Amino acid sequence: MPHLLSRTLTALVLAATLGSPLRAESNADAGAYLAARVAESQNDFRAASGWYGKAILTDSGNPQLLEGAILAELASGDFALAAEAARVLKSLRGETSQLGEFALLADEASREDYAALLAAAEGGRDVGDLVNSLVIAWAKVGEGKMSEALAAFDAVTQTKGLEAFGYYHKALALASVGDFEGADAILSGRAAGPIFVMRRGVFAHAQILSQLERNADAVALLDRSFGTGPDPIVDSLRRRLQAGEPLPFDTVRSARDGIAEVFFTVSTALNGDADAVYTLLHLRVAGFLRPDHPDALLLTADVLESLGQYQLAIDTYALFPPESPSYLAAEIGRAGSLQSLGKTDAAVEALQSLARSYGNLLDVQFALGDMLRMNDRCDEAEVAYTAAIDLLPEVTEKDWVMFFYRGICNEQSKDWAAAEADFRQALDLNPSQPQVLNYLGYGLVERGEKLDEALGMIKRAVAADPEKGYIIDSLAWAYFRLGRYAEALAPMEKASLLEPVDPVVTDHLGDVYWMVGRRLEAQFQWRRALSFDPTEKDAERIRRKLEVGLDLVKSEEETSAAPVKAAENGD
Repeated sequence: MPHLLSRTLTALVLAATLGSPLRAESNADAGAYLAARVAESQNDFRAASGWYGKAILTDSGNPQLLEGAILAELASGDFALAAEAARVLKSLRGETSQLGEFALLADEASREDYAALLAAAEGGRDVGDLVNSLVIAWAKVGEGKMSEALAAFDAVTQTKGLEAFGYYHKALALASVGDFEGADAILSGRAAGPIFVMRRGVFAHAQILSQLERNADAVALLDRSFGTGPDPIVDSLRRRLQAGEPLPFDTVRSARDGIAEVFFTVSTALNGDADAVYTLLHLRVAGFLRPDHPDALLLTADVLESLGQYQLAIDTYALFPPESPSYLAAEIGRAGSLQSLGKTDAAVEALQSLARSYGNLLDVQFALGDMLRMNDRCDEAEVAYTAAIDLLPEVTEKDWVMFFYRGICNEQSKDWAAAEADFRQALDLNPSQPQVLNYLGYGLVERGEKLDEALGMIKRAVAADPEKGYIIDSLAWAYFRLGRYAEALAPMEKASLLEPVDPVVTDHLGDVYWMVGRRLEAQFQWRRALSFDPTEKDAERIRRKLEVGLDLVKSEEETSAAPVKAAENGD
């Protein structure tokens, strides 16, 4: 059936480029220009905008500077400056770029100047075939020409791979003018067959059914789409519907909202396939036209995180007030960005605050557990994971990860019995999961328990994920711990190729070389491991091996029963 996340869309949109490389003219401020280019290359859009602005002060007629300024301003969400720069660029060249057209289109739509949008389209404006077509259709809605608008939506449905976009937006347009029967016919599949819609589309359909006084059908739709597990937004809608409340249709309230929805739905299709900056530009237009669009804001923050712009992501997450249904998701996202920015205490406190207010929500407890685990606060993390597990309505295959992470915390807290029980529960739920097989198998080898089973687990992990260096390291290290040094050599060398700068893997390779009699190579690998910033405890052990050799170190460890560290498992 037609699918909104069409690969055809990606091909169509990516045919348009973001513009040619910028070049400074001779009378431009070279220092400001270079600073702008550096900031742009680092996706630091706020800084780039400022530097381009400074450069433009010395050369306001430089098209390349204007082009760079438009990109930086759009990406940072400053549409007033972006539109002004686009108008200047157009006055210089008689035409603007695709980036400039983004800015001008957003400006016209924000002013609900639908005549200008249609005139620009007739004049050849190109922001991508799908966006062009859907914006024209919504502009017709804005002008009250509904018959022409529906014909324009129908034209999109005739493009192979893009059918669902045309049908979905046609349904939203019908609902926006009160034709809920027509909208339901499309979204239910009666008009043209089933179409895939995203979470937001399901909510829109639920609102449409409620407007048709079909609240029970709306509840059934939510249950089919999302199940009955805890979900604050779905739960709130379900309660309102079950109470007989008519849900207003507010997914698209106007043609301006419809154009915002165009940019949002296209951005969801681009996300993960196209350049992240290009996806961000679509999201910025959606958020500019519809500032209260929660899904656009959440995805904007997520894309900013992927670009390493954690402060911009934090600022975006902070736009959600506590009363917003999306507040919890935004706060969990904000905590993740704070962690990425190095503000660990603030990240933990954000989630602890959520847990104090919403401790009965599984997602909150799970997010808190993850944050505490990542910050080596395993005793506290175990409590949060246990709370999350206790909130599960039923344990299913996808819940393996909760038991796995709790098992890691129990293992780190030296409670092996509890850890093994959690790992085995995770394997009961997902018997072929390579991370669990690797972690449990390695733990058993380290303890000298159930060695045949342990080695079998690690081999299964390698078979399931043969290109993960840390798993292959575990296999080699299992052979090493079993005294099978010759068998350890080949997998350890492969692990080192896959994880060439991992201090633990490199250290392990040195140990294997030592035990097969390749002493000089062992010392070389230990020195390399020291250059890869190992923990201080590991560094002390490596320096001791370089001083006296592995044999004496092993003898000392056997006397003190000190454990040897395993390679990280990627979590």
